Amino acid sequence: MAQAHRDRPLSPHLQIWRWGPAMLVSILHRVTGNGLAFAGLGLLLWWVGAIAGGEASYQTFLAYVWTGTGGGLAGWTALLGKVVLIGLTWAFFQHLATGLRHFVLDIGAGYELSANARWSVLTLVFSLAGTALVWAYLLTAR
Repeated sequence: MAQAHRDRPLSPHLQIWRWGPAMLVSILHRVTGNGLAFAGLGLLLWWVGAIAGGEASYQTFLAYVWTGTGGGLAGWTALLGKVVLIGLTWAFFQHLATGLRHFVLDIGAGYELSANARWSVLTLVFSLAGTALVWAYLLTAR
């Protein structure tokens, strides 16, 4: 086994780097991608299974995720379902915005520190605004 050389520099770690918006949105891109893959896929499969299961199955799905009808804990689970749906909506918009930011960086633009920080903050603003607009529409369009 090879011996570690003592004269080689140590790799930088999180205690050395100063946190900035670009680091935050880079980590959020990974987190939101995994959240969409796992939580979103689980919810999608439950929804498709409820549709395939018939009317009663779909009404049970809606009671847990959206309407909260049926008594008992259904109201709390519907609140939890809406929180999960709002979280997935935010994850979608955040992942979309940071994906577009990475696309622009791949082109070779936006590497200046001020531009990179500005676009990183704008991805957060876009994701929060997009989530707020979608849910304002969904909760008031009745």
